[in-house]
Amino acid sequence: MGRGRVELKRIENKINRQVTFSKRRNGLLKKAYELSVLCDAEVALIIFSSRGKLYEFASAGMTATLERYQRCCFNPLNTGAERETQSWYQEVSKLKAKYEALQRTQRNLLGEDLGPLNVKELENLEKQLEGALTQARQRKTKIMMEQMEDLRRKERQLGEMNKQLKIRVSLELSSHETEGQGLRGFPCQWNAAASAGTSTFMVQPGSNPMEFEPEPVLQMGYHHYNLGEGSSVPRNMAVDSFDLF
Repeated sequence: MGRGRVELKRIENKINRQVTFSKRRNGLLKKAYELSVLCDAEVALIIFSSRGKLYEFASAGMTATLERYQRCCFNPLNTGAERETQSWYQEVSKLKAKYEALQRTQRNLLGEDLGPLNVKELENLEKQLEGALTQARQRKTKIMMEQMEDLRRKERQLGEMNKQLKIRVSLELSSHETEGQGLRGFPCQWNAAASAGTSTFMVQPGSNPMEFEPEPVLQMGYHHYNLGEGSSVPRNMAVDSFDLF
Protein backbone atom coordinates (compact mmCIF):
# COMPACT_ATOMS: atom_id res chain seq x y z
CA MET A 1 0.00 0.00 0.00
CA GLY A 2 1.23 3.55 -0.73
CA ARG A 3 1.64 6.27 1.82
CA GLY A 4 -1.38 8.42 2.22
CA ARG A 5 -1.61 12.18 1.84
CA VAL A 6 -0.46 14.03 4.94
CA GLU A 7 -2.64 16.83 6.16
CA LEU A 8 -0.71 20.09 6.40
CA LYS A 9 -1.28 21.34 9.90
CA ARG A 10 0.68 21.69 13.09
CA ILE A 11 1.61 18.38 14.69
CA GLU A 12 0.33 18.43 18.19
CA ASN A 13 2.52 15.62 19.47
CA LYS A 14 5.82 17.12 20.53
CA ILE A 15 7.91 14.03 19.83
CA ASN A 16 6.38 13.49 16.40
CA ARG A 17 6.85 17.16 15.62
CA GLN A 18 10.54 16.99 16.52
CA VAL A 19 11.10 13.84 14.47
CA THR A 20 9.32 15.32 11.46
CA PHE A 21 11.41 18.54 11.76
CA SER A 22 14.68 16.61 11.79
CA LYS A 23 13.77 14.47 8.77
CA ARG A 24 12.43 17.28 6.61
CA ARG A 25 15.25 19.65 7.61
CA ASN A 26 17.85 17.16 6.44
CA GLY A 27 15.94 16.58 3.24
CA LEU A 28 15.64 20.31 2.60
CA LEU A 29 19.35 20.87 3.16
CA LYS A 30 20.14 17.95 0.85
CA LYS A 31 17.84 19.31 -1.87
CA ALA A 32 19.47 22.77 -1.57
CA TYR A 33 22.92 21.24 -1.98
CA GLU A 34 21.83 19.17 -4.97
CA LEU A 35 20.23 22.22 -6.58
CA SER A 36 23.40 24.28 -6.20
CA VAL A 37 25.61 21.51 -7.63
CA LEU A 38 23.40 20.29 -10.46
CA CYS A 39 22.16 23.66 -11.67
CA ASP A 40 25.17 25.85 -10.68
CA ALA A 41 22.84 28.05 -8.68
CA GLU A 42 23.69 30.24 -5.73
CA VAL A 43 21.59 28.84 -2.91
CA ALA A 44 21.30 30.09 0.66
CA LEU A 45 19.10 28.38 3.23
CA ILE A 46 18.36 29.60 6.77
CA ILE A 47 16.31 27.55 9.23
CA PHE A 48 15.38 28.43 12.82
CA SER A 49 13.83 25.68 14.95
CA SER A 50 11.03 26.23 17.43
CA ARG A 51 13.66 26.43 20.14
CA GLY A 52 15.56 29.16 18.26
CA LYS A 53 18.38 26.96 16.98
CA LEU A 54 19.89 28.06 13.65
CA TYR A 55 20.55 25.79 10.65
CA GLU A 56 21.91 27.26 7.45
CA PHE A 57 23.39 26.34 4.09
CA ALA A 58 25.03 28.66 1.53
CA SER A 59 26.71 27.55 -1.64
CA ALA A 60 28.66 30.87 -2.14
CA GLY A 61 28.79 32.17 1.42
CA MET A 62 25.92 33.46 3.47
CA THR A 63 27.22 37.08 3.71
CA ALA A 64 27.84 37.42 -0.04
CA THR A 65 24.47 35.90 -0.87
CA LEU A 66 22.67 38.23 1.55
CA GLU A 67 24.43 41.30 0.14
CA ARG A 68 23.47 40.24 -3.35
CA TYR A 69 19.92 39.69 -2.17
CA GLN A 70 19.81 43.18 -0.66
CA ARG A 71 21.16 44.78 -3.85
CA CYS A 72 18.57 42.98 -5.92
CA CYS A 73 15.64 43.72 -3.61
CA PHE A 74 16.22 47.48 -3.31
CA ASN A 75 14.29 49.59 -5.78
CA PRO A 76 16.15 51.72 -8.37
CA LEU A 77 15.52 54.95 -6.43
CA ASN A 78 17.55 53.75 -3.49
CA THR A 79 20.32 52.14 -5.54
CA GLY A 80 22.37 55.35 -5.78
CA ALA A 81 22.13 56.06 -2.07
CA GLU A 82 23.05 52.48 -1.27
CA ARG A 83 26.07 52.58 -3.54
CA GLU A 84 27.20 55.87 -2.01
CA THR A 85 26.78 54.46 1.48
CA GLN A 86 28.71 51.36 0.51
CA SER A 87 31.53 53.44 -0.99
CA TRP A 88 31.71 55.56 2.13
CA TYR A 89 31.82 52.44 4.25
CA GLN A 90 34.72 51.08 2.20
CA GLU A 91 36.51 54.43 2.41
CA VAL A 92 36.10 54.50 6.20
CA SER A 93 37.44 50.97 6.41
CA LYS A 94 40.52 51.92 4.36
CA LEU A 95 41.15 55.02 6.42
CA LYS A 96 40.79 53.04 9.63
CA ALA A 97 43.32 50.47 8.43
CA LYS A 98 45.70 53.24 7.36
CA TYR A 99 45.32 54.97 10.74
CA GLU A 100 46.13 51.76 12.57
CA ALA A 101 49.19 51.22 10.35
CA LEU A 102 50.41 54.76 11.06
CA GLN A 103 49.94 54.28 14.78
CA ARG A 104 51.91 51.05 14.63
CA THR A 105 54.69 52.78 12.66
CA GLN A 106 54.79 55.62 15.20
CA ARG A 107 55.12 53.18 18.06
CA ASN A 108 57.93 51.43 16.19
CA LEU A 109 59.75 54.72 15.64
CA LEU A 110 59.48 55.43 19.37
CA GLY A 111 61.01 52.04 20.12
CA GLU A 112 57.77 50.41 21.21
CA ASP A 113 56.00 47.26 20.02
CA LEU A 114 59.10 45.88 18.25
CA GLY A 115 58.35 42.25 19.03
CA PRO A 116 56.38 41.37 15.86
CA LEU A 117 59.07 42.87 13.55
CA ASN A 118 61.57 40.64 11.78
CA VAL A 119 65.19 41.42 10.93
CA LYS A 120 64.42 43.09 7.60
CA GLU A 121 61.75 45.31 9.09
CA LEU A 122 64.11 46.28 11.90
CA GLU A 123 66.80 47.21 9.35
CA ASN A 124 64.32 49.38 7.46
CA LEU A 125 63.30 51.02 10.74
CA GLU A 126 66.97 51.69 11.54
CA LYS A 127 67.49 53.34 8.13
CA GLN A 128 64.41 55.50 8.65
CA LEU A 129 65.68 56.62 12.05
CA GLU A 130 69.13 57.46 10.64
CA GLY A 131 67.57 59.47 7.81
CA ALA A 132 65.31 61.32 10.24
CA LEU A 133 68.29 62.08 12.51
CA THR A 134 70.29 63.45 9.58
CA GLN A 135 67.43 65.70 8.49
CA ALA A 136 66.94 66.93 12.06
CA ARG A 137 70.64 67.83 12.34
CA GLN A 138 70.59 69.65 9.02
CA ARG A 139 67.52 71.60 10.06
CA LYS A 140 69.14 72.45 13.39
CA THR A 141 72.32 73.68 11.67
CA LYS A 142 70.30 75.82 9.26
CA ILE A 143 68.33 77.43 12.09
CA MET A 144 71.54 78.17 14.04
CA MET A 145 73.15 79.76 10.97
CA GLU A 146 70.07 81.93 10.43
CA GLN A 147 70.16 83.03 14.07
CA MET A 148 73.89 83.86 13.81
CA GLU A 149 73.28 85.90 10.67
CA ASP A 150 70.47 87.74 12.39
CA LEU A 151 72.72 88.52 15.36
CA ARG A 152 75.46 89.77 13.03
CA ARG A 153 73.01 92.03 11.27
CA LYS A 154 71.85 93.42 14.60
CA GLU A 155 75.49 93.93 15.60
CA ARG A 156 76.15 95.92 12.42
CA GLN A 157 73.05 98.02 13.02
CA LEU A 158 74.12 98.75 16.60
CA GLY A 159 77.60 99.66 15.36
CA GLU A 160 76.15 102.14 12.86
CA MET A 161 73.95 103.61 15.58
CA ASN A 162 76.99 103.90 17.87
CA LYS A 163 78.96 105.72 15.16
CA GLN A 164 76.10 108.13 14.56
CA LEU A 165 75.79 108.80 18.29
CA LYS A 166 79.55 109.47 18.52
CA ILE A 167 79.34 111.93 15.62
CA ARG A 168 76.40 113.72 17.24
CA VAL A 169 78.18 113.92 20.60
CA SER A 170 81.37 115.25 18.99
CA LEU A 171 79.37 117.89 17.07
CA GLU A 172 77.59 118.97 20.25
CA LEU A 173 80.87 119.19 22.16
CA SER A 174 82.50 121.26 19.39
CA SER A 175 79.48 123.60 19.31
CA HIS A 176 79.69 124.05 23.10
CA GLU A 177 83.43 124.79 22.87
CA THR A 178 82.80 127.36 20.12
CA GLU A 179 80.18 129.08 22.24
CA GLY A 180 82.55 129.14 25.23
CA GLN A 181 85.34 130.71 23.18
CA GLY A 182 82.92 133.38 21.93
CA LEU A 183 81.98 134.23 25.50
CA ARG A 184 85.65 134.50 26.55
CA GLY A 185 86.42 136.76 23.55
CA PHE A 186 83.56 139.15 24.34
CA PRO A 187 85.13 142.55 25.58
CA CYS A 188 84.40 143.35 29.21
CA GLN A 189 83.69 146.95 30.28
CA TRP A 190 86.28 146.90 33.03
CA ASN A 191 88.98 145.43 30.79
CA ALA A 192 88.27 148.15 28.20
CA ALA A 193 88.63 150.84 30.84
CA ALA A 194 91.93 149.37 32.03
CA SER A 195 93.29 149.21 28.50
CA ALA A 196 92.36 152.92 28.04
CA GLY A 197 94.66 153.91 30.92
CA THR A 198 92.00 154.81 33.44
CA SER A 199 92.26 153.68 37.01
CA THR A 200 89.95 150.87 38.13
CA PHE A 201 88.62 150.25 41.56
CA MET A 202 86.52 147.60 43.22
CA VAL A 203 83.03 148.54 44.23
CA GLN A 204 81.78 146.73 47.28
CA PRO A 205 78.24 145.43 47.12
CA GLY A 206 75.75 147.79 48.69
CA SER A 207 77.94 150.87 48.30
CA ASN A 208 77.36 153.88 46.05
CA PRO A 209 80.30 154.90 43.90
CA MET A 210 79.26 158.55 44.16
CA GLU A 211 79.89 158.55 47.91
CA PHE A 212 83.66 158.19 47.49
CA GLU A 213 85.58 161.51 47.65
CA PRO A 214 89.12 161.98 46.38
CA GLU A 215 91.76 162.28 49.09
CA PRO A 216 94.71 164.74 48.86
CA VAL A 217 97.73 163.26 47.16
CA LEU A 218 101.29 164.23 48.07
CA GLN A 219 103.49 164.26 44.98
CA MET A 220 107.23 164.63 45.50
CA GLY A 221 109.58 165.22 42.65
CA TYR A 222 110.97 167.77 40.26
CA HIS A 223 110.22 168.91 36.83
CA HIS A 224 112.80 168.77 34.11
CA TYR A 225 112.97 171.71 31.90
CA ASN A 226 114.86 171.22 28.74
CA LEU A 227 116.54 174.47 27.97
CA GLY A 228 117.20 174.62 24.37
CA GLU A 229 119.04 177.14 22.42
CA GLY A 230 116.21 179.54 21.92
CA SER A 231 114.73 179.27 25.39
CA SER A 232 113.89 182.46 27.22
CA VAL A 233 114.05 180.94 30.68
CA PRO A 234 117.39 181.48 32.46
CA ARG A 235 119.27 178.52 33.80
CA ASN A 236 119.17 179.79 37.38
CA MET A 237 115.46 179.44 37.30
CA ALA A 238 115.65 175.68 36.86
CA VAL A 239 115.55 174.51 40.46
CA ASP A 240 114.03 171.64 42.25
CA SER A 241 110.61 172.29 43.54
CA PHE A 242 108.20 170.55 45.83
CA ASP A 243 104.57 170.73 45.05
CA LEU A 244 102.18 170.18 47.88
CA PHE A 245 98.51 169.75 47.17
